[in-house]
Amino acid sequence: MPSYLVETYLARGRAGEREAREQRARSAAQELTDQGTPVRFDSSIHVPEDEICFFVFDAPSGPVAALAAQGAKLDPFRVVEAVPSGEEHP
Repeated sequence: MPSYLVETYLARGRAGEREAREQRARSAAQELTDQGTPVRFDSSIHVPEDEICFFVFDAPSGPVAALAAQGAKLDPFRVVEAVPSGEEHP
């Protein structure tokens, strides 16, 4: 299943909010999976200098990853596919 980066805003100095957002992301992914759409929350990456936080979801498509992010109330700016090192995007 492909991975998607969900880009969100997270202000510098508010990194403590990341854990709560991660919990919501896990719950939203599990809820979609329980409803028959497989989604897995993988991790998050906070870039304090740029006030960006990426949430990584494994999902069948970008729109499904965006749906998980919306369910977690992450307010995503954009969703892009992440391509692992050594692989080429089709």
